[in-house]
Order: sequence, then structure tokens, then C-alpha cells
Amino acid sequence: MNFVVIGGDAAGMSAASRAKRNMPDLNITVLEKTEDVSYSACGMPYNIADPHRDMDDLVVRQAKVFREKQGINLLTGHCAEAIDRAAKTLSGRTSDGRHFQFPYNKLLIASGASSIMPDLPGFDLPGVAALKNLNDGRQIKSFLKNNAVKKVIIIGMGYIALEMCEALRVRGIDVDMVKPRPIFIPWMEKDMAQVVQNEVASKGVGLYPGHRPGRIEQSGKGLKLICPALTLEGDMVLVAVGVKPNSEIAANAGLELGAGNAVSVDTKCCTSDKDIYAAGDCADALHVVTGQKAWIPLALLANRGGWAVADNICGKEARLEGIVGTAVFKVFDLEVARTGLTAEEALKAGFDPAEVVIESQSRAHAHPGASPIWVQMTGDRKTGRLLGVQMLGREGAAHRINAAAVALHARLTVEQFSRTDMAYAPPFSPVWDPLLTAAIQLLKKM
Repeated sequence: MNFVVIGGDAAGMSAASRAKRNMPDLNITVLEKTEDVSYSACGMPYNIADPHRDMDDLVVRQAKVFREKQGINLLTGHCAEAIDRAAKTLSGRTSDGRHFQFPYNKLLIASGASSIMPDLPGFDLPGVAALKNLNDGRQIKSFLKNNAVKKVIIIGMGYIALEMCEALRVRGIDVDMVKPRPIFIPWMEKDMAQVVQNEVASKGVGLYPGHRPGRIEQSGKGLKLICPALTLEGDMVLVAVGVKPNSEIAANAGLELGAGNAVSVDTKCCTSDKDIYAAGDCADALHVVTGQKAWIPLALLANRGGWAVADNICGKEARLEGIVGTAVFKVFDLEVARTGLTAEEALKAGFDPAEVVIESQSRAHAHPGASPIWVQMTGDRKTGRLLGVQMLGREGAAHRINAAAVALHARLTVEQFSRTDMAYAPPFSPVWDPLLTAAIQLLKKM
């Protein structure tokens, strides 16, 4: 049987490796359009923060290991372009222009996502960059090294934008951040978002929400970002306004698209064609809380999806229950985390949401090193069900959020969650953990 995989990062290589372990005689071909496979993309901002680190430190496993030790036909520099579902073939071109075609019995689309680059004048100038793949990271790091960059303009204020903001400030580079929407972190409870905004501003970062970029122009040796009511100058512009799923090849083949124009898949990661699967950042998933499809591209789902595809094509049925959108990021000295729905999202999904925001402490009263920790919690008045949690603090938020994520997967009510047996010791928590305090306070509102 021929198993062909489009894409050689998290979902693609997880699927290929597990399928080879499950069925050693399986003929596996992986087509990757870049020269890089199996790397930690999430580590790129932290790598960029250290000018002495090599970007290739983020490679988890070299291509030759997959080829020589696992017997996978891994072909880099091969861009898949078209799927012929009737003939069951996949065709495309190599980086040097040669045409190729491979037959398949089972096909996995793990083509990932790509950075959104505005179609505006000047966004193709040297020094304008986005960060999505390892080569992007190399180019950004090289530009910083070779151009004595003193100031960077970041367009966007999402996860990657804030992580890159920190990375650049660590290197002593000044940063201005701009975005079209007027709200700093639109999904976060406003008082908590203000804490994050104050933290970023305290590090000398210029914040300009509510300004829509118009064009970029050359300005001497640097660049000028021009908005209708604002002009910013710098040596480099980093575009971090989001990503989009690479689902064109699926759409052109007549496969169904779902949430966010990602490839629509069932719980087995199977598309609308029984012989074609999709996983990773190009595919949607079932949201456990809403019961509806969602597109939330995150690393764990990509790896887990690759495993599920491998098991299913090898005759071992595997299903993904779904996701709850758990995410965490670091911005300077703050840990910012979320899982499930915001109150606004819950209302749109048909729930009757109640929410509460509490401020507690990361450690027991009077224990040295204690710092504030904030929790926002949302529940459904009709069913009592826990719907979502946001957390923020200098310590204790990043891993605490996992308790809330497990509760969402278990479909616990707020009352049930408030009765869970959480660990206590003075260096780690008050007797009443901040999550428990939030749940108890939310019950009063429900």
C-alpha cells in the first residue's frame, strides 16, 4: 500500500513515523516543499532572542534519520500542487522545476498554515518579514545580524507578535507595535488585558492599537509604515497578523472545507474522501464545549492528529474527541493562558453565560515571592456547565490552566469543579487555589 503525505512537519512526520512502526512494510512517501522537517516552530522567538544560537537547534530530527533509520521516502524541495482523486495520484514540482507524480492508496494532507501578508504597497520590500517556518526564522536572524537593527515595527499584537516583541527587547532593540483593531487583546477580559498591556508598555514598547496599515515605504536605510493617522519608522517590519490554512490543494480537489476554510475532517481525521486524511494546521476539529467545528491551529493537535491518521490507515481505529482551545504564551514576566470559551463566544454559541474575575495570590498568604494571579471563569446558567477559563500571573498560570482544560474535556459543571481536590503547599498556592476561588464566586452569579 502506498501512503503519501503532503507536509513534513508535526502532523506529517508524526503520521509517517507511527505508520512505519505500525506497518513496517508500508510504502511511505513524504513530500515537503521546504528543506526543513520535524522542527519546533514554537521555539523560534526564543531562539531569535539569543544571537548566538543556531536556528537549526530547533530541528527535532534530521531528514536523513527518517530516510536511513526509518525507511521513509522523505523528499524535501517537493511542492505538491494537485490531487487527482479519480486516478488517485498526487502531482507537483520540485524546487528546481521538475514535474513529479506519485500514486497513492491513502493520502494525508498535512500542509500546515501560512502567514497572512497584507496585499498592500511595500510589503514585499527587503526588511519586511513574517515568522512561520524555520527559513523565516533564519532570514529574520540574519537580517538582524547584518543590518545593525535598532528598531522594529511589529504589525499585530497576537501570540507571535508579543513573543517576538519580548525577543527583540531582550536583544536591546526598540519595538513599536500597531494593529487595526482598537482593543489590545480582544478575547481577554478587559481588566486582565490591561495588565498585559501595562506590562508590555513598561518595557518601553510603543503600542498603537486602532491604526490600519496603509503602505510601507523605503526611508533612507530604513522603512516607514504609513497609516491614515500614524507614521512609524524603523529598520525592519515584522508582520504578525495571523495565519491561514493551506487548504487550496484540498479545495481544488473538491474536498469539503470547514471552519476557517480549513479542510473539514471527522473524528478520524478523514476528509470527505474516504482515502484522504487531513491533520495539523490545515484541518479543522470538533470543539468539545460547543460541539461545533473550529479551526484552532496548535501544536499538540497536529501531533495527535498525525498519530490518529497513522493508526486509522493501518487498521487500528483511532478517534480524536476534540479540542477546547487551550493555549498559553509568555510575554516578558507574565504567563497568559486560556481554555474553552470567552463569555462572548459562549453567548454566540447559544449558552447563557455568567462570568467572574477574581484576583488571588500565586502562593500562600505571606509566603515569600507571592505575586498576584488573575482568573476569569465562564459558566452556563442553564446547565451549570463550566465553559471557559482565562488566567494571568507572573507564576502559576501556565500549568494551572491544564486543570481547567481537563475539566472542560470531562464536561464538569462549575459546582463539580469547585469541589475538586487540588494540591496545596505554601510555596505553590493558597489553601483555596485561585481556580477554586473563581469557581466558588462564579457559583454565586449562576
